[in-house]
Amino acid sequence: MAKLPSVTLDGHSLSIADVVAVARQHAAVALDTKALAAVAQSRKAVEAAVARGATIYGVNTGFGKLAHVRIPPEQARQLQLNLIRSHASGVGEPLPAAAVRAMMLLRANVLVRGTSGVRPVLPELLVDMLNRKLHPTVPSQGSVGASGDLAPLSHLALAMIGEGDVNVPKPITLEAKEGLAFVNGTQAQTGLAALLVTDAWTLWRSAHAAAAMSLEAVRGSPDPFDARIHDARPHPWQQRSAALLRDLLADSEIRESHRENDPRVQDAYSLRCTPQVLGAVGEGLAFAERLVTTELNAATDNPLVFGDDVLSGGNFHGQPIALALDVIGIALTTLAGLAERRLERVVNPDLSSGLPAFLAHDPGLESGFMTAQIAAAALVGDCRVLATPASVQSVPTEGNQEDVVPMGMSAAWKAGRILANAERIVAIELLAGAQGLEYLKPLRPAKAVARIHAAVRQYAAALTGDRPMTRDIEQVASGIREGKFAS
Repeated sequence: MAKLPSVTLDGHSLSIADVVAVARQHAAVALDTKALAAVAQSRKAVEAAVARGATIYGVNTGFGKLAHVRIPPEQARQLQLNLIRSHASGVGEPLPAAAVRAMMLLRANVLVRGTSGVRPVLPELLVDMLNRKLHPTVPSQGSVGASGDLAPLSHLALAMIGEGDVNVPKPITLEAKEGLAFVNGTQAQTGLAALLVTDAWTLWRSAHAAAAMSLEAVRGSPDPFDARIHDARPHPWQQRSAALLRDLLADSEIRESHRENDPRVQDAYSLRCTPQVLGAVGEGLAFAERLVTTELNAATDNPLVFGDDVLSGGNFHGQPIALALDVIGIALTTLAGLAERRLERVVNPDLSSGLPAFLAHDPGLESGFMTAQIAAAALVGDCRVLATPASVQSVPTEGNQEDVVPMGMSAAWKAGRILANAERIVAIELLAGAQGLEYLKPLRPAKAVARIHAAVRQYAAALTGDRPMTRDIEQVASGIREGKFAS
């Protein structure tokens, strides 16, 4: 396996691909030297403001509703330490290692923008931990997404000061503003969103593979994917979806076998409107990707340092990412529902144009894919419940000082579960489509569909009699996550 190039952080050029490389593939991380110089300069501005007695939120005041309480200079360090200890109050299952690594990378990238007023040692320690593959346990629940992801980032900071569950090389002592600069930010929800966007696109492409195989299995028509139709309604991702389906279905013997004397005039929506529906899903994912890409390189703490000015604002508010995550969840629920409807057409003898009932070899004695479709229906129902937006579910906190919050981590949790459900639904459709093609032999499907069929068979043999299908479904779903059906 080729060595991954290192990722250099400058606060301005981090990409989603970089996040995936570091979070999942352990690519090395470095800091841009010019960016570190800007970090040092912003620190001087904070120290100068403190020296002249300026009142700065979170530096010499309390936090949230306690911002009116003035803190004497000799207690500046204790203030930052107390902030981290008190805010490390997350609960629930730990975040996956990749999510924590993504959060660490994003936090380091934000700190090197030069607007946080911290010492260079903070991003340097984060990068050192990433390169040593050290990460603390971070509970997944307890953040409302403003003032940023306080609890998750506090658990990370706790490790950096030597009080977490991982031994860092050189624990740091937080100086004025540094605790607040570290925990005010959207990096937990944004890290999760970057990984989810990547996986969602992989699933989007895989869903086209499943759709093409289902269309072949029920001997549907590719005519609705003609470019002229989609150029007449020029949504870019609809056009891309149709083009992908045309490529997948090119040169099919199955298509040629029913081009003449087929009494059917039009296929059902789940077959005929796949580009319109998956195109809309693509538009939603592209919207989410744009918001996440911007947030990767955004200054999201408070207050922010601009030259000699230290300004309080609200860039920590996670509404853009919470909304992006909700859109991902809604888009993938749409994808999942469409896949289940095509699956139904493949297994239902009243809809499948001659395939045996539930794709069983001996229907009645055998049930074939009957319960696999039921599992897909259950997962669709789960997705639809979870698709309820989290980003509108504000519950005021901190004595009503934080009175509008976005619930970004809740949106991330929901989107992650929807993604996992949708991967399994598409896996069931791939298995059913592959089984349907077995009954159409010796006719050969399109060359691309034949490759998809062969890929399915690497994970699961053809059904020759009833057997438990859980392993088959999970194996193909794993293949989807690995991108085996997305090329």
